[in-house]
Amino acid sequence: MDQTSRIAPPSPEIASLAQQRLAALATPAGALGRVGEIGAWVAAAQGEVPPRPLTDVRLVVFAGDHGVAAHGVSAYPAAVTEAMVRTIVAGQAGVSALAREHGVRVSVLDVAVDADLTDLPADVTARKVRRGSGAIHLEDALTRDEVERSLALGAEVAGEHVDDGAQLLMTGDLGIGNTTPAAALVAAVLGLPADEVTGRGTGIDDDGWARKRDVVAAALARTEGRAEDPVDLLAALGSADLAAAVGFLVESSSRGVPVLLDGLMSVACAVVAQAIAPGAAAWWVAGHRSTEPAQAHALKSLGLEPLLDVGMRLGEGSGAVAALPVLRSGVAVLRDVALLSDILPG
Repeated sequence: MDQTSRIAPPSPEIASLAQQRLAALATPAGALGRVGEIGAWVAAAQGEVPPRPLTDVRLVVFAGDHGVAAHGVSAYPAAVTEAMVRTIVAGQAGVSALAREHGVRVSVLDVAVDADLTDLPADVTARKVRRGSGAIHLEDALTRDEVERSLALGAEVAGEHVDDGAQLLMTGDLGIGNTTPAAALVAAVLGLPADEVTGRGTGIDDDGWARKRDVVAAALARTEGRAEDPVDLLAALGSADLAAAVGFLVESSSRGVPVLLDGLMSVACAVVAQAIAPGAAAWWVAGHRSTEPAQAHALKSLGLEPLLDVGMRLGEGSGAVAALPVLRSGVAVLRDVALLSDILPG
């Protein structure tokens, strides 16, 4: 995927009409807060006022393993990635429960899990790029060809969902150790030191945090000067699953379908996607504030303020799914609240 031309935002004219309708509702000015604002954003993204109900919402979980997991950066062994792919397929993961509650269709893709999952359905396994990725403080995560394949894979998946009628998309992540490359990507793009982006991921202790910070610092030092080319940056510091999510975000935005972002991995990929396709961020809304410090930096750079701040750090797309009712509430008020002019005596 080559760097694309700037992506146009949702219709400014529709956005203005949506704001006018919001201001005309039989509610005090500003009383709906961000619920009203997000409803207007959905209307602009859909191109109509009032917006249509969000009945077709889909989450794609991109799964992959990370070479850094063998270097003490996580509280869990890499084998958990395979186990959790199987758990999502079985509908028993954390995000599975949330998705059932909120009517979200979930799919999981084995992009780079370091295991043989060929006993699972082909729609899970057929697009695998490789097993695992390089330990980014020692070597590149991927070859450039693997990055290109991963970007194309993500774009293809997004296009399939758009063509099938998806109104709103979400990206989820699954992979032990994945907050380390995600933090490194954010640091490289934004020019931040390892200390400012390294978080505790799955819940590592102080020694684990220090090891993780040192891995991020070494990775940044090893790849210094490579942030200008987003594709090369993904090869240096990313992974196949993260690159696939980047391709998914670029394609969704270019096709005019909004995306509800999740936690650190989703937002780190968004920072890279915005570098590839400037303007894409206008099609995204941040679902929640992760406990990971790199996510806060990334959100600020994208100009996004998360809808929820409830201390979540599960991944899997769970924070995006949990935030979906806020979007649906915004749609509902723009559709169903009376206009002040209609209820006041003539």
